[in-house]
Amino acid sequence: MVKPFRTVTLIVLDSVGIGGAPDAAEYNDEGADTLGHLAEFGKIKIENLCKLGIGNIRKFHGIKPADPPVAYYGIMQESSKGKGSTEGHWEIAGCVTEKPFALFPNGFPKNLIDKFQKAIGREVLGNCPASGTEIINRLGDEHSRSGKPIVYTSADSVFQIAAREDIVPLEQLYDWCSTARRMLVGEWNVVRVIARPFVKQGKKYVRTKNRKDFSVKPPYDTVLDILSKNSLHVIAIGKINDLFAGKGITEAVKTDNNAAGMKQTVRETAKKPEGLIFTNLVDFDMLYGHRNNPEGYINALEEFDRQLRDLIYIMDNEQLLIMTADHGCDPLYKGWDHTRERVPLLVYSPRFKSGGDLGLRETFADVGATLAENFAVEQTKDGNSFMTALN
Repeated sequence: MVKPFRTVTLIVLDSVGIGGAPDAAEYNDEGADTLGHLAEFGKIKIENLCKLGIGNIRKFHGIKPADPPVAYYGIMQESSKGKGSTEGHWEIAGCVTEKPFALFPNGFPKNLIDKFQKAIGREVLGNCPASGTEIINRLGDEHSRSGKPIVYTSADSVFQIAAREDIVPLEQLYDWCSTARRMLVGEWNVVRVIARPFVKQGKKYVRTKNRKDFSVKPPYDTVLDILSKNSLHVIAIGKINDLFAGKGITEAVKTDNNAAGMKQTVRETAKKPEGLIFTNLVDFDMLYGHRNNPEGYINALEEFDRQLRDLIYIMDNEQLLIMTADHGCDPLYKGWDHTRERVPLLVYSPRFKSGGDLGLRETFADVGATLAENFAVEQTKDGNSFMTALN
């Protein structure tokens, strides 16, 4: 029997997909391959990830496999319906989304917008699918003159409200989002309402760090709930707390970017808490995938790899590191939105003499099941543990 680990640090590299999802065509994403296309675009210097075995997962241009890798490695494919961050993270935690959330590829229906406008006492701009950085620059001047909020969506199930911080106070914007959250149920079952405050810098409008997510809660307990109910720590770093609407979280740490997220992850791991440290690194997705910026994406991967060295350095034999992703967002693919892809799986502890192949996992929920087995708590509804393979 594998000796359990006292602390598990779980890092989601937001959008670092590896292509090959068997149902990609159903999402109009056939051929998307985030990490594969980035590797073809330019040399990626990720020495620490290579030592762990990222190049052993599959062939990537210029990324060599380790012989032997020091981590266990594998591939996971999503079984949830959808390709959003919420569905991906919920599934990682052991909750598969069987019914897709509502999507609005042509904008939101008139009766919904009319109801929302009446509730907030003013008209809205936009009401269309859009890139967040594009739409605030396209409609920012009109918003500045009128004070009308900009409402938009994407290929994911989101209702996003953008407003200038010096025109619409943050608390008012958050209140509008709360209003929308209460409306978006039933046939309008949107998974996340997102406040997108922005400011004017020179001639351009840029988003600030005061984003706030208003999410629905998972329909049943995830491994986070199970761990916290058993008096174990569940420390959420980055946007994890938002994605789970606080459900099952014992401590939430807000961060501004990937670097801050990794700094907090190293700090929390060094404390050796009994339980889970769950980190999301959103910059890959938000700043580079959605903005079709492969150069920035590669630089972010290299920066993460340098900080990964610091995390590995402070770990001991009682600690386990799991790294994966929640979906793809290929900056070299058509469009600017999430892509349905398989994701990498890397599992490391200083305890391991060497790694091994965990194969193809048919659901992200295998991670949640593994966490439950490690901490000897109630199993998650979905997933199969790979704990016994870690020797």
